Amino acid sequence: MSPAIFLTGLMTGLSLIVAIGAQNAFVLRQGLRGDHVLAVCLTCALSDAVLIVLGVTSFGRIAQLLPWIDPVMRVAGAAFLIWYGARSLRAAISATGALEAGGGRGPGGLRRTVLACLALTWLNPHVYLDTVVLLGTISTRFTEDRDAFAAGAVTGSFLFFFALGYGAAWLRPVFANPTAWRILEAVIAVVMWSIAAKLLLR
Repeated sequence: MSPAIFLTGLMTGLSLIVAIGAQNAFVLRQGLRGDHVLAVCLTCALSDAVLIVLGVTSFGRIAQLLPWIDPVMRVAGAAFLIWYGARSLRAAISATGALEAGGGRGPGGLRRTVLACLALTWLNPHVYLDTVVLLGTISTRFTEDRDAFAAGAVTGSFLFFFALGYGAAWLRPVFANPTAWRILEAVIAVVMWSIAAKLLLR
């Protein structure tokens, strides 16, 4: 395994994933709450790993075999993001919607949290664009050592999500103020709706 190609995959993966998006906003929110952080980070990182490997090995054939998948995923993803954005906005404006930053489990439980995380990942076409299409395309430059590139990108995904999820604890003193939580929820709503609009207007 080439260390140089591994490092290229690591840095490329990090550069694509670091942008604010639905998935990252969810991980940040769960990290601030201390709510099933390990499960959320693992779900996001493992999902990314599957998609990265898929992209590196066979992204070109997928679009040819399933031409209908793009419009279906865009509509389904947009619908989910609109609903989730509305949920966040409701929490932002509700008099009782302030969240506690001191940790503890949310009312939805582990199953509901993981399902929401999976939906934000697998119903978001931008995730496929970054992992399957872009990383898959870049990996074609390394015909003799694509495994190293894929391993680097997967490592970058694990590093980012766990750093975001557990690093959010440093911001808990700020979010001990209910107003800060409402602002965060409002920002999450805007992020979700802006992504949904891009999907529908593309």
